Amino acid sequence: MKLAVTSQGTDLESAVDPRFGRAKFFAVVDTETDEFFVLNNTVNLNAAQGAGIQAGKKVVELGVEATLTGHVGPKAFAALQAGGVKVYTGASGTVREAVEQFKAGRLGLAKDSDVQGHWGGA
Repeated sequence: MKLAVTSQGTDLESAVDPRFGRAKFFAVVDTETDEFFVLNNTVNLNAAQGAGIQAGKKVVELGVEATLTGHVGPKAFAALQAGGVKVYTGASGTVREAVEQFKAGRLGLAKDSDVQGHWGGA
């Protein structure tokens, strides 16, 4: 399965970014081969508005089946849902640990956004 994990850095030991739309990077991980690449999300990190929608569209274009993040706002959630990408929230630790949390069934499948728009996060 191909996953997009919100990340604060460029490798599997980087911390999960708790924000979806304004995550610094997306680590795209193939859970079957452990291959990964990282997409820079700086354009959305610094966006005045629309970060969630644009990040959501970009993740959909990557062809992932699901995204793992700490939290997701309403517009990003809608963009991901429209593109058929499942959203799992509550991811923490490193990117590698988030993938392991997912594999172990410890992340919740989001039924809706869990924060309001323009959430700054931690």
